[in-house]
Amino acid sequence: MTAPVDRPPSVDALARRLAETSSLPHPVLVDAARAAIADGGGLDEARAQARDIERSLLTPVVNATGVLLHTNLGRAPLAHSQSARAQTVEFDLASGERGSRQRAVGQLFARLCGAEDAIVVNNNAAAVLLVLAALAEGRDVAVSRGESVEIGGAFRVPEVMEQSGARLVDVGTTNRTRRSDYERAIVRPGNDVALVLKVHPSNYRVQGFVEETSVAELSTLDVPVVADIGSGLLDATVPWMPGAPPAWLAGEPAAVQTLADGADLVTFSGDKLLGGPQAGIIAGRHDLVQRCAKHPLARALRCGGLVLAALQDVALTYLHKTVCDDLAFWRMVSQSIDALRARADTIVAEAGVGTVVDTEALPGAGSAPGVTMPSVGVTVDGDRLAELRAFDPPIIARTRDDRTTLDLRSVDPTDDPAVIAALRYL
Repeated sequence: MTAPVDRPPSVDALARRLAETSSLPHPVLVDAARAAIADGGGLDEARAQARDIERSLLTPVVNATGVLLHTNLGRAPLAHSQSARAQTVEFDLASGERGSRQRAVGQLFARLCGAEDAIVVNNNAAAVLLVLAALAEGRDVAVSRGESVEIGGAFRVPEVMEQSGARLVDVGTTNRTRRSDYERAIVRPGNDVALVLKVHPSNYRVQGFVEETSVAELSTLDVPVVADIGSGLLDATVPWMPGAPPAWLAGEPAAVQTLADGADLVTFSGDKLLGGPQAGIIAGRHDLVQRCAKHPLARALRCGGLVLAALQDVALTYLHKTVCDDLAFWRMVSQSIDALRARADTIVAEAGVGTVVDTEALPGAGSAPGVTMPSVGVTVDGDRLAELRAFDPPIIARTRDDRTTLDLRSVDPTDDPAVIAALRYL
């Protein structure tokens, strides 16, 4: 008698078994089942495949790293919701005709920055690219050698300059650049300088024998000054916070003051110190902003309705001065040490494990480089990062010297129960 041939399990049947424990759509579970069968596995292997797929999707996590604007975790956390109705993205209610995509949000950011006009694009790299293409294509742009930087994601000023069609003119030296260096570049025979670009080196600092030229000094030159302030601080006086500006913001350039000092345009990010969604804002002189808005690249770099609506909410929050209540980033930075310590004490007491420790949190995402702010966390023995990531919701922490620390300044208080449950799980 011939021995029965072992047949592989049915793909469809295995996928239906996976549906008992997974919320993934059936076609995706079929993929997981098919991959498991191809590897010679069964239900356990298929469940592992499904879990791997689930963990590859965008997933809400608890950020306990102490890095408030964590680039890998989406930078500024932002709550935003809207109805599934159509909205006036490019429709003028007054005339009933086509309107401007930029008007609603642009007028609010112009007001916030003290500018004549403003537009938004999909990130700050796009903002810089658009400004250079619109104002300096085929011409020269003067940049200090100390500001010809590379930031995250291989964004390099010389390469962005090349893509825009503008030509980079290096000015000064790596550590010292004076107004006279820019002036020589502008009047040098053969140069055709369209503008000066001042770039905030947001992810590093040069200290020691250094000198840079301020925006106020640059504004006395005979060409427009564009300041890429990067981090998106609107106003150095932080009027939305009680008391004096926090010490960690010292030296961070702000849109209001940079324009007041004479910059013709500023560009900055929406998802850093602004506390909003990923976007790039261009604000300043009306004529220059409109040249950017009318450039062909503006359509390719524009934001969609969801981002525009979120930015509008953020701008209105600043104008209402409810920032520390309504924007997660500024809620995090405004927490007192006493409040953080009280939360840590409660977490340790309820979890029955861990030690309360003083920590140092970071703004993150290239904002205020080299600066920390005092914080409080909970630490446990050993490297427990993988176990915390496997928890639901995943908790992202940090480890050092074989101890794992959960910094509470970057954890929303509503997530404290999840932290307690995770510590109990450990």
